[in-house]
Amino acid sequence: MGGAGILLLLLLLLLLAGAGVGEAWRPPKGKCPLRCSCSKDSALCEGSPDLPESFSPSLLSLSLVRTGVTQLKAGSFLRVPSLHLLFIEDNEIGSISKNALRGLRSLTHLSLANNQLETLPRFLFRGLETLTHVDLRGNPFQCDCRVLWLLQWIPTVNASVGTGACAGPTALAHMQLRHLDPKTFKCRAIELSWFQTVGELALGAEAFSYQGEPHIILAQPFAGRCLILTWDYSLQRFRPEEELSAPSVVSCKPLVLGPRLFVLAARLWGGSQLWARPGPDLRLAPMQALAPRRLLRPNDAELLWLEGQPCFVVADASKAGSTTLLCRDGPGFYPRQSLHAWHRDTDVEPLELDGRPHLLLASASQRPVLFHWFGGRFERRTDIPEAEDVYATHHFQAGGDVFLCLTRYIGDSMVMRWDGSMFRLLQQLPSRGAHVFQPLLIAKDQLAILGSDFAFSQVFRLDPDRGLLEQLQELGPPALVAPRAFAHITTAGRRFLFAACFKGPTQIYQHHELDLSA
Repeated sequence: MGGAGILLLLLLLLLLAGAGVGEAWRPPKGKCPLRCSCSKDSALCEGSPDLPESFSPSLLSLSLVRTGVTQLKAGSFLRVPSLHLLFIEDNEIGSISKNALRGLRSLTHLSLANNQLETLPRFLFRGLETLTHVDLRGNPFQCDCRVLWLLQWIPTVNASVGTGACAGPTALAHMQLRHLDPKTFKCRAIELSWFQTVGELALGAEAFSYQGEPHIILAQPFAGRCLILTWDYSLQRFRPEEELSAPSVVSCKPLVLGPRLFVLAARLWGGSQLWARPGPDLRLAPMQALAPRRLLRPNDAELLWLEGQPCFVVADASKAGSTTLLCRDGPGFYPRQSLHAWHRDTDVEPLELDGRPHLLLASASQRPVLFHWFGGRFERRTDIPEAEDVYATHHFQAGGDVFLCLTRYIGDSMVMRWDGSMFRLLQQLPSRGAHVFQPLLIAKDQLAILGSDFAFSQVFRLDPDRGLLEQLQELGPPALVAPRAFAHITTAGRRFLFAACFKGPTQIYQHHELDLSA
């Protein structure tokens, strides 16, 4: 090789050594994106069509102003984990992922001012323990249940939070978020959804606990039995545990006394009977015929305690029979008092008023009559005015008051409240074809279910502030066919509602709680 060639080779080697072959075409780290102005520690981006990238990972301050960004996705700022200041202002951002700010553990100042945010996702600020200033002003927040978590979060953080005003709903428009009281928000909802069907028709459903396990007993007149159901933990559904023969049964009323289980089977024909199970390892067996000359056409049976002793009271709907109080005496239950003879009672409801036991009898022949326990027997106290054609009554307690649900097949069913001397009308509900208007306390909710033979059964919930029932939902699908009784039990951490139907199968619904602020 000549001198000129050697000289040229040496010159090329020197050029390569100076430039560094492996690094000559690698893009520089921390390049400032288009439409951004960058310094060593900060960047300002204005008018960018989307979220800029390629920032230095050691960036401390980032401002995004009047960009084309409309949403912030999960992990939007993972490439700049050292940010202390983040200003996302005057954009059209309408949605933010709850994980959009993930990884910004050093963030102290955050501004989302003047965007199009109607709400913020719960847990948006999770992990941002160093925040000292948050600016949310200038957003059209909808001040409904979706902002409840934000109102509850603000007092818990050591940060200055600018919240701005509500854009809606109309009743709260222009009100400052900081002036809203979280206690006024009603963001807990419930729902009853279908769970299981029990095939046979039923007139009654009663819940009871035996040996620590919840049970349901169904009165199935056409199957001629009282059917006891229990929860199957393996199959995660209800299954039959035992049945007792009871042709034409209208009510199966359980009573648990320690290890013993009694069931009163009130029957239209063949006489009412008391069945007993002496212990958990034994089966139910007939024990006693109950008042065969008084209970000729029973229509309802209830359990109550008088002077420390358990008693049954059975409403009789025949002209020749009479509603009868049967109390425990020795091994069995025997008539203690006949009430309301010749009045064809359709329902009896035990309740306590003014610290004393009472009975309320509904009749086909007159207005409901209230009896009170006096001198070792029930004496007539009063009747309920303006309550004609009442088929059945059920009571419940709420806020220290006693309420009464009165079922009417024709006309409006009614809700009344005890005023210390009389039940007074509080509310009327349309109820064509109703045989049952039953209150139930499920979890924290006081419900009342109005069953109908001609329309969907309606579920109401008591508004504790107004003291009135408000419609919650219709039961179904599947629709209930001639419902006659409702009962609920809690098992395996779940709550269930049983609906016994006279012209269709018994339906089981599960009670769900919904958090509308989530």
